[in-house]
Amino acid sequence: MRLALVFVVSLFLSLSSSLADSVPDRKGWQVAPTDKTYQALVDDLKTSIKAHEMLLVTQASASAGAKGRGLTIPGNRVIGVYRNDYAVRMLEASVAAGIEAPIRFYVTENSDGTATLSWKTPSFVFAPYFDDGGEALETLAAELDLVFLSIAEGAVAAR
Repeated sequence: MRLALVFVVSLFLSLSSSLADSVPDRKGWQVAPTDKTYQALVDDLKTSIKAHEMLLVTQASASAGAKGRGLTIPGNRVIGVYRNDYAVRMLEASVAAGIEAPIRFYVTENSDGTATLSWKTPSFVFAPYFDDGGEALETLAAELDLVFLSIAEGAVAAR
């Protein structure tokens, strides 16, 4: 099973390198700069989440909150994504890992009007619980790595 996990992680890393020109110095993060506007990327991310049969579980936006107070700051939105079958498998492997769900995407507006899509890989998010959750949690995290990468690719490529 470890060999399969190594294969999946290697595949994930090779695919994800095509998304971003440069990866920031944030361990476990994937970053995909785009030419899209902030709102277009938010909309395309929501569409891609649905197209990949995942659920938008939570969302929060400091920029939307600031706008309600009469302030303007660059757009940002955190979008939590998950699905119940993954949640059940995660909890069967590790109840403690439940604190990490839903796993989040982060859309940020850049100073030039474009937007960036970022996320922590599920394998990185769940890594602190691998001793507790064992192979079942590692396998789930590897599956989710590919799901999140596919969602991101769909969001970045759309339009």
